[in-house]
Amino acid sequence: MKKYIYPFSIILIVIIAYNFPSYFIEINGVKFSKFIIPILQVIMLGMGSTITEEDFMAIVKTPKLVLIGLVAQFMIMPLLGFGLTKLFDFPPEIAAGVVLIGCSPSGLASNVMAMLAKANLALSICITTMATLLAPILTPLLMKTLGGELIEIKFLSMVWDMTKIVILPVVLGVLANRFFPLLMAKIKNILPYFSMVGIGFIIIIVTASGQKSLETVGGLLLLAVFIHNVGGYLLGYFSAKMLKLKEKDARAIALEVGMQNGGLASALANEMGKLATVGLASAIFGPMMNISGSLLASWWGNKKTED
Repeated sequence: MKKYIYPFSIILIVIIAYNFPSYFIEINGVKFSKFIIPILQVIMLGMGSTITEEDFMAIVKTPKLVLIGLVAQFMIMPLLGFGLTKLFDFPPEIAAGVVLIGCSPSGLASNVMAMLAKANLALSICITTMATLLAPILTPLLMKTLGGELIEIKFLSMVWDMTKIVILPVVLGVLANRFFPLLMAKIKNILPYFSMVGIGFIIIIVTASGQKSLETVGGLLLLAVFIHNVGGYLLGYFSAKMLKLKEKDARAIALEVGMQNGGLASALANEMGKLATVGLASAIFGPMMNISGSLLASWWGNKKTED
């Protein structure tokens, strides 16, 4: 039951933010959205500090599995998101947000769920690491291709945004862990809690900022995000099974595909100046994937794998 406290707490606070948005947008003229990028940079620095030489060696040892996971990650979710925008006919900026969350890489939450699901944790970590490092090129490219007709996508600007949000903090985290291991060992004990609070903070800001848009498309957007999330699990899992992968590997890929880095998508929407519209899908996706991922991981965790 404890694993559900966080997502349900976020949902409760999101409901409050939706009903009283003015309290979560700014205070004394200081907009809370200004803190989104720094918060995410600290979270990505924390991710970088967990990357080890063993992780890269695991990638070298299992390149086929990692490649399958990456192809699934950057094909299934972007195309599924694009298809959903055609099905639901959202306003352009709302639709762009659905595509954006689909074009984003997986996040650390998928690694936690992989462990609980008795999936191949090493594979999950490898895919998350590589997806994160490739995202500064692939996410803008996919957004330009699939979302360019919805909103203006400045490719080079988005590449730079992702570089400063993702690559620089991750590299700094890797270097800090290499040269200051004792200090980072202490900091790493705090970072998971900071990440949880930080992501929650971002989701609340986006909800409050986009309250008026949610009044118009909230129900349909909730349904679209649900289909996107669960569809990612299903397509990721059965794609892996069609390729004759082991059960543990299929579970890892399913979780990597279905769970996205909502915080990163929100940060990119904020950099576009469209947090209240483009950022909405990612704000809904975050809590939803934590709940669905926890349920799926619990179900799989109670089932024996055949391999």
